[in-house]
Amino acid sequence: MAWLHAQAAAQADRLGLWTPVAFGCGAAAYFALPREPLALLALAVLGLAGGLLLIRARWGGSRALAVALTLAAFALAGFAAGKLRTEQVRAPQAPAGRGMATIDAFVVDVASPGQGGPRLLLAPIRVGGLDPEATPIRARVTLQADAALPAPGTAVRLRGMLNPPPPPASPGSYDFARDAFFEEIGGVGFTLTAPRQIFAEPPPWRLALEMRVNAARWALARKIVDQMGVESGGLAAAMVTGHEAFVPKEQVDALRAAGLAHIISISGLHMAIVGGFAFAGVRLLIAAWPWLALRLSSKKAAALAGLAAVLAYLVLSGAPAPAERAAITACAAFGAILVDRRAISLHTLAVAALVILALQPEAVTEPGFQMSFAATTALVALAELWPRPVREINAPWPIRGVQAVGTWLGASLAASFVAGLATGPFAMQHFNRVSTFGLAANLLVAPISSFLMMPALALGAVLAPLGLGEAPLRAAGLAIEAMNRIAATAAGLPHAQIIVASAPAWTLPAAFLGILWLCLWKGPLRWAGLPLALAVTLTPRPPPPDIWIAADGSTLAVRQGGQAVLFRPDVKLFGAELWARRRGLEPATDGLAARDALYDCDRWSCAPRPGSGPRVAAVFTRRASTIEKKLPLFCQWAQVVVVRGAASASDCPGALLLTEDDFARGGSAELYRTAQGWRIVWAQTLRGRRPWTN
Repeated sequence: MAWLHAQAAAQADRLGLWTPVAFGCGAAAYFALPREPLALLALAVLGLAGGLLLIRARWGGSRALAVALTLAAFALAGFAAGKLRTEQVRAPQAPAGRGMATIDAFVVDVASPGQGGPRLLLAPIRVGGLDPEATPIRARVTLQADAALPAPGTAVRLRGMLNPPPPPASPGSYDFARDAFFEEIGGVGFTLTAPRQIFAEPPPWRLALEMRVNAARWALARKIVDQMGVESGGLAAAMVTGHEAFVPKEQVDALRAAGLAHIISISGLHMAIVGGFAFAGVRLLIAAWPWLALRLSSKKAAALAGLAAVLAYLVLSGAPAPAERAAITACAAFGAILVDRRAISLHTLAVAALVILALQPEAVTEPGFQMSFAATTALVALAELWPRPVREINAPWPIRGVQAVGTWLGASLAASFVAGLATGPFAMQHFNRVSTFGLAANLLVAPISSFLMMPALALGAVLAPLGLGEAPLRAAGLAIEAMNRIAATAAGLPHAQIIVASAPAWTLPAAFLGILWLCLWKGPLRWAGLPLALAVTLTPRPPPPDIWIAADGSTLAVRQGGQAVLFRPDVKLFGAELWARRRGLEPATDGLAARDALYDCDRWSCAPRPGSGPRVAAVFTRRASTIEKKLPLFCQWAQVVVVRGAASASDCPGALLLTEDDFARGGSAELYRTAQGWRIVWAQTLRGRRPWTN
C-alpha cells in the first residue's frame, strides 16, 4: 500500500495532463448519446462543472478528492462544449428526394476530388424550389469528369441534384454526415451541366474575404503545377495549398499502400517542418550577426518568426480542420518559448489539446485528431524518457560525425516505431489497412521531406508569385520524385497492404485510454495501460455478416468465404469497398464473373441461381411496373428480397422483404443468418437521432 501511495504521489505534477483527457471523455459521451439532449442541459452541466471547481477551491479536502473534482468538472465541461458547438453550427440541410434543380451559388473553394470526379464547395445563393431559410449555407457538388473548374469567388449557375450529406456506408462505420454537419455543409450532390458564370450581388464581407484567399491559393496551386508538371506539381500543390485536385490517383494509391498518405494532408508534420525551418533560419541569421545577437533574444525572435510562418501556412492551406489543430499545437509550443517554458513537453501538448477540444469538441470523433494526438503524445513522452548522451570535449570530428549519425538514426527508428505503435489501433479500426513496409518507407522519406521537400516548397511558394520560384520548386520536384519512387517500390512489394477487420466498438476508446496511460503516467505503473492499448489488436473479431445493403437499397453485396461479391460493382463502389474492408473481406477479383456465377442479373435486378447462397434477390429501380413484374417470382426463389422502391410485405409472405420505407428509417444494413432466421443491424439504430442524422 505504501508503494501505491508513493506511485500516486509521484504524479503530483501530472494532474494538468489529464484535464484534456477528461474534457475529451465528456465530449465523447455527448456524441455517443442516442438522442439529442435539450440545450438547457448544456447550461446546467456547465454550471455544475463550475460548482465542482468552486467546491475544490474552497473545500478541496484531500488531494484525491481535489483530483476527482477537477477531472469531473472538465468532463462535464467537455459534454457541455459538445452541445454548445452543435447549436452553434446547426444549419439547414437539403431535403432528400427533390430531384434536379437549378443552383445559383458562389464557388467558395475547389474541394478534394472524390471517386465521381472533381468537386466544388459552394455557397448557394438560390436553389430551385427551396425557400431562403431552408437553403443550405454550404454545399459540395461533384462535377462531370471533363468539366472546367471555375476559380473560387466566381458566381455560377448549374443544374444538379442536392441531397442531405450521406449516412454511414455500413452500420457502425464512420459517419460522414456528422463531419459535414460541423463543416456547415448542408447538401451534397452532383451536376449534369457544366458551371456557367453569372452575375450576382456582392457576397457578405466574410464570404468575400474567404473566397479571395481561396482564389489566391488556387492561382498559386495552378502556377506550381504549370511550373513543375502534374507528376510532381500535383503533390507539391497539395502540400502547399491543400488543393488535391491535381494529384494523380495512382500516386495517392501508392502513397496509401506505402503508409505515406499522411504526406498529402496538411497536418502536424507540415506545420512542424515549416515552423521549425523558420525558427532555425531566423535563429541562425541572428547568431551570424554578433551586434544583434548581443541585444536580442534569438530564441524568442525565432519563436515569433515560427509563429508567423505557421499562421501564414494555415491561411495558405485553406485552414482545414487538421491544419487548424496542428497550428494550435505549434502556437502552443512557440508560445511556451516566449514565456520561458519548454516548447516540447507534455504540459504544452495538454494546453494545445484543451484549446483544440474547447474550439472543436467534435474532434474526438475524427480519426485525424485521434491519430495525431496519440502519436504526438507518444513522441513527446519518448522525448522525455530519451537518454541525453554525454558530449566529449575533444573528440575528433570524424568520431563526432559518426556519433551524430548514429544518434539521429536511433532517434528516427525509435520515433517512427513509437508513432507507428500509437497510431496502429486507429489505422486498423478506421481504415482497416496495415502498411507492411510503412515504417521503412517513412524512415526513408523523413529526411527527404524535412530537409529538402518542405523547405524548398515553402521558399518556392513565397517566390513563385514574383516569378523567382523556379529553382526551389525544381529542388522540391526532385524530392517528390524520390518520394514517389520509394512509395511505388514499397507499394509494389508482395503483401504491401494487409486488410484487417474492425474490432468491436469498445476497443478503440479502450486503446486510446491505454495509450494515454502509458504516456502520461510516471513510473512502473504506466505498464498497466498496456493491455488496454492492445485492445484493438488482440480482441477477437466478430463474425462477418452475410449480406450488406446500401443506405438507399441501390446495391448490395454478399459474403462468399473471405470475399465480398458486389451485385453492382459500378454503383456505390466506395461504400461497398468500405464495408468489405471493415469486415476483413476482399472484393472479388473478377467482380462480374463472381456475381454471375451465383446470381442471374440484368440492368435492374438480380436473382439467385439454383444452389447459390445466400439466397437474396433485389430490384434496383423504383419503377412500379418492374417491381410488380419481378416481385412474385423473387419472393418464391429467395429468402431475402430487397426492393429499392415501394412494396407491401403481404405481397411477399415467404421471404424477408426490405423496401424503400425500411431504408428511409434504417439506412444501410447488415444481415446475419442465424438458426432463428435473419438478424438485421441497421445503421440508423446505431447512430441514434441527432441533428446530423435527420
